[in-house]
Amino acid sequence: MDQRAQPGAQKIVVLAEGSLGILESKTATVLVRYLPDNVVAVVDSENAGKDVSDVLEIGEGIPVVASLSEALKFQPTMLAIGISPPGGELPKAWREVLCEAIDHKMHVMSGLHQFLSEDSELIKRASRHGTVIWDVRKPPSGLPVATCKADDVNATVVLTVGADCRVGKMLAGIEITNALRGAGLNAEFGATGQNGIMVWGWGIAIDAVVSDFTAGAAERIVLSGSQNHDVLIVEGQGSLVHPGYSGVTLSLLHGSMPDAMIFCHQPSRKTVARYSVPLPPINDLIHQYEMLANPIKPAKVIGIALNCFDLTEFEALKAIKNAEDQTGLPATDVVRFGSGKLVDAVQKIHPAKR
Repeated sequence: MDQRAQPGAQKIVVLAEGSLGILESKTATVLVRYLPDNVVAVVDSENAGKDVSDVLEIGEGIPVVASLSEALKFQPTMLAIGISPPGGELPKAWREVLCEAIDHKMHVMSGLHQFLSEDSELIKRASRHGTVIWDVRKPPSGLPVATCKADDVNATVVLTVGADCRVGKMLAGIEITNALRGAGLNAEFGATGQNGIMVWGWGIAIDAVVSDFTAGAAERIVLSGSQNHDVLIVEGQGSLVHPGYSGVTLSLLHGSMPDAMIFCHQPSRKTVARYSVPLPPINDLIHQYEMLANPIKPAKVIGIALNCFDLTEFEALKAIKNAEDQTGLPATDVVRFGSGKLVDAVQKIHPAKR
């Protein structure tokens, strides 16, 4: 990416018009959670006048405004697309907002499947005003077919895997990485989706890579992210039992060649999201991951990250105990109760890798 558009150095307005919500605007929620000092406002006319925390339960002090024009008083330097709409295309009504942002010399950060940096009108505007259009989903050129080089790195590599999509693999990975750093380890996070890339500033969006090269993209993330780091937490995608996303899940597993895995799950979820496919028991899913990893490089699941956002605290604690009783592995909800158990699990395997 162009370093001028590094999100950690920007004052960001998040565009989530008509869609602000924990489930409706995942990108906006992630940016508010992990870049709260950078996000100066969220645009959503339906919730204008509220504090972001009134809607998302995080982001206290960040205002929701009705328009980009209203947000300009905060002197923003970047506009971030805060949703991932069906089909991944820019809503037509938002094009005018993008033009307005660029005309006010704001960079644009987008995780859409539609690459805005290939739009001739937007490119001309950006060039005229000296701004950057960063399509975080756009894959780099020259990605290889995987060569198993990920097994040669010195860093301990841990992959977050899951029972389904949207169960917290990115969130668990970031929380564990930050906690490992707090514990004194030189840890890095390898983003494989647009939201992780927006937060962390680098990575490859696997879902935009041609299928032959997805494992190679995972390998490149490991080779890059392991340099000068003790531990690399790689963000997983999808699920082995997901009818739509199982291919990318297996590519990440084989391409990253992890030393261990963290299993992510939403206890209240009984079927695969948007499908009628029933989720197998947690031990069966863990066995599937370990079995499919084994021929390429044996790796065990060493801990469980539960997403209990829709449970009461009592229900969440009960779900954690059930997971630990069923699997014999440490489990936690990293948002509610911290990632300490999972950090301990990673630290136990790290000396063995070294």
